[in-house]
Amino acid sequence: MKFISIANQKGGVGKTTTAINLSACLAEKGFSTLLIDVDPQSNATSGIGFSLDSGKSLFPVLTGEKPLKDQIISTPYMNLDLIPSNLELANWENETLEGSDSFSFFRKIFRDSLADTSYQYVILDCPPALGLLMVNSMVAADWLIIPIQCEYYALEGLAKMFKLLENLKKMVPFPPGILGILLTMYDSRTNLCKQVVEDVHKHIPDLVFDTIIPRTVRLAEAPSYGKPITLYDPSCSGCVSYRKFTMEFLERAK
Repeated sequence: MKFISIANQKGGVGKTTTAINLSACLAEKGFSTLLIDVDPQSNATSGIGFSLDSGKSLFPVLTGEKPLKDQIISTPYMNLDLIPSNLELANWENETLEGSDSFSFFRKIFRDSLADTSYQYVILDCPPALGLLMVNSMVAADWLIIPIQCEYYALEGLAKMFKLLENLKKMVPFPPGILGILLTMYDSRTNLCKQVVEDVHKHIPDLVFDTIIPRTVRLAEAPSYGKPITLYDPSCSGCVSYRKFTMEFLERAK
């Protein structure tokens, strides 16, 4: 079982889109996959078709009221399960005191609770705001995937993530590694996008995935229909790109 967190301190970079569609592509390939929505905004939950009042949530797990396994929902998609989120998660973050022990809280709960399950991949959709939820979600992972939008501030945001990871290495015994940087929302018509791709490959060539996720209407529409792109429009360029990315992911995550 491998734990993968999709993380970036910056919002609007395709983080949730990547969490949903990587999970769906893995499930499509026959891998038993659990998607955990750790963002109080709950976009991953609604993005695969569940309402925020489903009665299940990560929140009561964190407060010790309910076991994690009781909060797992079977989705309509074969091999893909979900632990939903809701706004209550923000309350947990506000009420929990920070400390080095608190950073590893998720890691212990998730690994202990899922140890006897058959999941091959657990994908965590992290919140974009730096806080206990995001740090816990990162520390819970074996590997991080960092999506960055092809925009002006991409490298600046990436530098902040690298600094955060360096700090975590000093604070927790099992810091996550970076599996790769995923370039998203690429528009080949703009020189800026081309320049960002060139700069990222120049500065961190070994970390960047070869696959680049394009900016497409179909990828943007899919969450509003509660479907991963593999079901919403399996022939569109966005779906082709996420399937290609998933193959790269599997190769790196061996």
